[in-house]
Amino acid sequence: MEWFTAPGYELSRLVFQRALAAVYLVAFLTAALQFRALLGERGMLPIPRFVARVEFRRAPSLFHLRYSDRLFAGCAWAGCAVSAALLAGLDGLLPLGAAMLLWAVPWALYLSVVNVGQTWYAFGWESLLLETGFLAVFLGNDEVAPPVLVLFLLRWILFRVEFGAGLIKMRGDECWRKLTCLDHHHETQPMPGPLSWFFHHLPKPLHRVEVAANHLTQLVVPFLLFTPQPVATAAASLMILTQLWLVLSGNFAWLNWIAIVLAVPALDLPSSGHRSFPAAPLWYEVVVLAVAALLVVLSRHPVVNMLSRRQVMNRSFDPLHLVNTYGAFGSVSRVRHEVVVEGTLDDVPRADSDWREYEFKGKPGDPRRWPRQFAPYHLRLDWLMWFAALSPSYAAPWFGALVERLLENDPDTLRLLRRSPFPPDRPPRHVRARLFRYRYTSLQELRETGACWERTYVREYLPPTRLAATVQRP
Repeated sequence: MEWFTAPGYELSRLVFQRALAAVYLVAFLTAALQFRALLGERGMLPIPRFVARVEFRRAPSLFHLRYSDRLFAGCAWAGCAVSAALLAGLDGLLPLGAAMLLWAVPWALYLSVVNVGQTWYAFGWESLLLETGFLAVFLGNDEVAPPVLVLFLLRWILFRVEFGAGLIKMRGDECWRKLTCLDHHHETQPMPGPLSWFFHHLPKPLHRVEVAANHLTQLVVPFLLFTPQPVATAAASLMILTQLWLVLSGNFAWLNWIAIVLAVPALDLPSSGHRSFPAAPLWYEVVVLAVAALLVVLSRHPVVNMLSRRQVMNRSFDPLHLVNTYGAFGSVSRVRHEVVVEGTLDDVPRADSDWREYEFKGKPGDPRRWPRQFAPYHLRLDWLMWFAALSPSYAAPWFGALVERLLENDPDTLRLLRRSPFPPDRPPRHVRARLFRYRYTSLQELRETGACWERTYVREYLPPTRLAATVQRP
């Protein structure tokens, strides 16, 4: 079938595949370095406890068959190795069928992680990586030209990412309609980056332009992805520029990067000349057609959700995360709160005890410490601490376990932090948590104090708690 492939997109496919492999590598590295404290046998939300109450059909994962921390580590590091091999181009050296199987390995391994990841993996970019990774299995290698249907379906994912996000904003917080959300967003976003302070202090008229440009990019431009070239390339390029702007303004794990990766197959990248490909094998055509038909049928749920006035963000409609719905920041906080966790060595905690603050890697803490760039790496505990500050109910399943681990000076948990104020052989006797309001300092305040944040005590979040007593939930 001559219409089945698009040889002119060979370079676009190559760039897409290598970039996707890089995102996979970051995702598996994040899992390998953080899982013990979050999900391990002694983690805050242990996987063995989860698989004991959730059936395999609801959350398919190889960890339903058996779990150990060693097995999880092996899977995570194997995912890193396969991703690195794909990044280096190993799939191009294999027969078509073997290359497809190689691309299926990171998808299956990461699906196993996400489906037992619970709250720690309840982010839209997890499903987005899985949906994109599943389609990558069928994109082919150097033996065949890129299949038109797979290229189309990759654009369909990007369309849902952008258009879904645009709709949720217009239906959600009125500040998006009034073009005022960026008066607050850079200050209250989950994890500010090193330039977020500067973005916040941009003139308000420029913030209005930013929001208007966002609406244009998310509500109008996505339709142009399905138009002929060079319009589709222009649309994808505008989306890439918008995502790079977001990369500069905050730490959103690999959300922006996977969106950029998805835009690449829509680009008509120049090449030194299109080489001729042999006809695609019949079995390959049949498989691609069957997968495309399946995904079109499964797209019904995301479409219905986008058209609904009760649109929801970031939901999977099947346990394999094949077709999902996306969206972000349907509402924007006007005030930033942060949970500050402290410990003391005193046997009897008092207000004037020597309370020492735990420092997290990414979330705001010490007002004088400037935010760092971590994305595309994902600091999962730091992100969940942002949700904990919004409402104690978000932290109920795991915050008590976090306090227990701090009282034990648990090495795996302490590795998730920037610094513990206590030596390894002398854990705190009590731990408490307090809620503070944070705001960016003005330029004058920054010059006078050297602090980028100003914080004000709000209330007690968790009273002083010791290991011998039952750990209280906030």
